[in-house]
Amino acid sequence: MESDSDQATEGATGPATIVKVDMKKHLKAVGLALATVILAGCGGAVKYPNYYTLHLPPPPDPPAAENVRAILAVREFRSPVYLRQGPIVYKTSPEQIGFYNYHRWAVDPREFLTNAVTDRLRASGNFAQVRAYDGRSDVDYVLSGHLEELNEIDYEGGVKVQVAISAQMVSLATGATVWTNSVSEVGTVSQRDVPAVVSAMNATMGRAIEKLLDPAPTPSSIEPGVSKAIVGALK
Repeated sequence: MESDSDQATEGATGPATIVKVDMKKHLKAVGLALATVILAGCGGAVKYPNYYTLHLPPPPDPPAAENVRAILAVREFRSPVYLRQGPIVYKTSPEQIGFYNYHRWAVDPREFLTNAVTDRLRASGNFAQVRAYDGRSDVDYVLSGHLEELNEIDYEGGVKVQVAISAQMVSLATGATVWTNSVSEVGTVSQRDVPAVVSAMNATMGRAIEKLLDPAPTPSSIEPGVSKAIVGALK
């Protein structure tokens, strides 16, 4: 049986329009569902960095000062740019440097080293005061230093770490360098992961600071050097 033209038109138009609208809603729902799945998948794939810090036991309290008058100021230690960018550094050769993108220092190693050296010089009791350098001239000596190496070493067999530090002390009265020292220490890593590397760096840093300040500079030990510098300047 054939329907007339009006019926055919009405029948074709009505249901077709309804189906089309339903398809749009269906496609939109599917699209939203897919977007949700994709976003959830991306969210699950986000990798957050791990943060580490060096740590040394605090030094003992300083002994009672006797006839100690000299004041020492400590400048912040300097370092190559790549050591203060945040990521922990590794070397695959003496010339090639790499960075752990997801393993970073929570504290600038320069700040840690400066504070550790300052605390140990204060604990030595060799100076009436040991404080951070703020540019003022009401001090007798200024100590400055350089963190030259703080790296994981991945060549020459096995995994190691290296810490290298240098420091010097200047008399503000004469401008002469009255004490200087440098040290480079290498430590072994117990296992091949970043926490073990940081642990080895921590132990190696402790040894390096101990050797750098052994013997620690004292006004009595450096005054002869100052006197010689003055005499030499007068000749």
